[in-house]
Amino acid sequence: MSDGRDAIPQGTLDMLILKTLIGGGQLHGFEIAESIRETSEDVLQVEEGSLYPALQRMLMKGWITGEWGRTQENRRARYYKVTAAGRRHLEAEMESYQRVARAIGRILLPA
Repeated sequence: MSDGRDAIPQGTLDMLILKTLIGGGQLHGFEIAESIRETSEDVLQVEEGSLYPALQRMLMKGWITGEWGRTQENRRARYYKVTAAGRRHLEAEMESYQRVARAIGRILLPA
């Protein structure tokens, strides 16, 4: 991407969302996307077209719950929270991701 942002690697969006919710508590979609952008120092940007289908998929898998509420601007928004199943899933995915990242690192580092 020419604006200094990189695409989120395939298969990591769920991990980013779950980790963000664990750190931020109960957040609505825009807050999740903003938190990911800010935490990544503007490198990662989650687009609406990716975020909301991911949240819906995670709701169906039982990794998160959603509850309707009002934003500070009094707009209706769905607030998401991680479930115990979501925490277990994140832990397993992070272990797998770290194992793969270490393997890639061993290949990319000079001998």
